[in-house]
Amino acid sequence: MRKLRMNELNRLSTDEFHKAEKFPIAIVLDNVRSTLNVGSVFRTSDAFRCEKVYLCGLTPTPDNREMRKTALGGTESVNWQHYPQTTEAVEELKQKGYTLISVEQATESVSLETFDFTTIQKLAFVFGNEVKGVDEEIIKASDYCLEIPQFGTKHSLNISVSTGIILWKALESKIS
Repeated sequence: MRKLRMNELNRLSTDEFHKAEKFPIAIVLDNVRSTLNVGSVFRTSDAFRCEKVYLCGLTPTPDNREMRKTALGGTESVNWQHYPQTTEAVEELKQKGYTLISVEQATESVSLETFDFTTIQKLAFVFGNEVKGVDEEIIKASDYCLEIPQFGTKHSLNISVSTGIILWKALESKIS
């Protein structure tokens, strides 16, 4: 066994990525303040070939230099758009037929391990602010709230970690 070299990974170039069919998944960042978290979400969205990242409210955009530290080119490959209000992005996604799923601990959250992604064609996952979470108005507009099971003392996971966990689980049935 040995570690693979970069040229052995058979990854798409940025141009190939743009032309490639994407999984029908959108990521909505609801007032996420950390440029490093946003950059990491771009990198993860590239890894899972997501359609688009919606940057809402005070969420920083890729013109921020700090973001390049964690995005590692993901801001060049993944399509994105900024909206002053998260509600604008949510309305657009609903009009396009996306099922809106907020990743949040809420009264009617469904645990990730029991959620059935196989019947949903177009997914839009909302991840909230690092302190306040997903805005209550967006939770009310959501079709579902998903919760990642946790077994320690902390109340939440970093949004970049949550994004990776959610995307892997959502795509598990589509890639097997």
